[in-house]
Amino acid sequence: METVVSGIRPTGNLHLGNYFGAVKSFLQMQNEYNCFFFIADWHSLTTHPRPANIRESAKTILAEYLACGIDPEKATIYIQSDVREVAELYLYLNMNAGIGELMRTTSFKDKARQQLHIDRVNTEEGDVEREIFNEGNKHSVNAGLLTYPTLMAADIIIHKALKVPVGKDQEQNMEMARRFARRFNSTYEVEFFPEPASFHLTEKAVKVPGLDGSGKMGKSEGNAIYLIDDEKAIKKKVMKAVTDAGPTEPNSVKPEPIANLFAMMDIVSTKDTYDFFNEKYNNCEIRYGDMKKQLAEDINNFCAPIRERILDIRANEEYMEKVARMGAEKASASAARTLAEVREIIGFRPY
Repeated sequence: METVVSGIRPTGNLHLGNYFGAVKSFLQMQNEYNCFFFIADWHSLTTHPRPANIRESAKTILAEYLACGIDPEKATIYIQSDVREVAELYLYLNMNAGIGELMRTTSFKDKARQQLHIDRVNTEEGDVEREIFNEGNKHSVNAGLLTYPTLMAADIIIHKALKVPVGKDQEQNMEMARRFARRFNSTYEVEFFPEPASFHLTEKAVKVPGLDGSGKMGKSEGNAIYLIDDEKAIKKKVMKAVTDAGPTEPNSVKPEPIANLFAMMDIVSTKDTYDFFNEKYNNCEIRYGDMKKQLAEDINNFCAPIRERILDIRANEEYMEKVARMGAEKASASAARTLAEVREIIGFRPY
C-alpha cells in the first residue's frame, strides 16, 4: 500500500472542523493506505509551551484520535518527539535549505510580521520596506518558525510518503517538501526520496464553517465546537451564532452567516431536517431560534458518543501509554531504515 503521512500540532482539543476536514478521511485511509498519523509536539515549540502542557496536549490528541476511531492496529499513531530520527533528517535538510527561500514562505512572513516593525526607507532603487525586529520581541521569531518547512519535510519523507492530506494553507510547505526531496536526490546524485503529493479522498475538501458569521472553524478564531464539549456548552455556542432579521423575499440568496448555519446543518443533521429549514427560509418563514435549537441537538447527538469515548480513554493511562509506545516503535523502525540509507548516501558512518 502507498504510504500516507499526516500530523497535527497539539494546541488544544479537536473540533468539528478537524473531524470533518481531516479525521473522517483518516478513518477511511487507514483501511486503504499505510498510514502514519503523528502528534507534532516538536512543531508546538514555536509557541513556547510549558513542559506539562506539551505532555498533556499530546495525550489529548492521542485520546481523541483513538476516540474518533483511528485504529492503532491499522494505522501508526505516534508522538513526533518519540522518533528521534526525524530530528537528524531535519538537520540534514536544513544544511541544504536556503535562508532566503525559508524567509519567503508565506507562513513565516505572516507570523513573523506580527513581531516585526515595518519601516519604509528611501534607496537609490526607490522606496522599499525594511523589516526591523522590535527590541521587546526579537526572541519571539525563533529559528524553529523559520525552518518549519524543513521539519515538516522531514516528517513526511522520513517514511517516504507518497501522499499527504493537507489543506490549501499548507500547499506552499508541501511544495517545499517536494523541493527538498528533489534537492537531496540531486545533491547526492541518487533517486532516493519520492516527491510527496497533496491529496484529498474526496474531490472537494470539507470546509466546516465557524459560528461567528464568517470563515472556517478554528481554535485561534474562537469559533469552534470541540468534540469534548458537553451538551450545555454546545447549545450555548450555537445559540450565540450570528444571524440576521431573516429573508424578505422568497428564495433569497443566503448571506454568509446564514449560509454557514445551513452548511453546519448539512454536515450533522439528516437530509429531512436540512430540507425542512431550507424550505422555511425560502418561504420567508424561518425562525432562527428553532433552527439553532435543532442544530445544537444534532451536534450534541453526533459528539456525545465520541465525547464518552474520549473520557474513557483519557482515564486509561495504561492503554494510552501502550498505544504511544507501539506507535513509536513502528514509526521509529520505518524512520531508522530511511535514516540508515541517508547517512550512507551523505557519507557518515552507520550507527
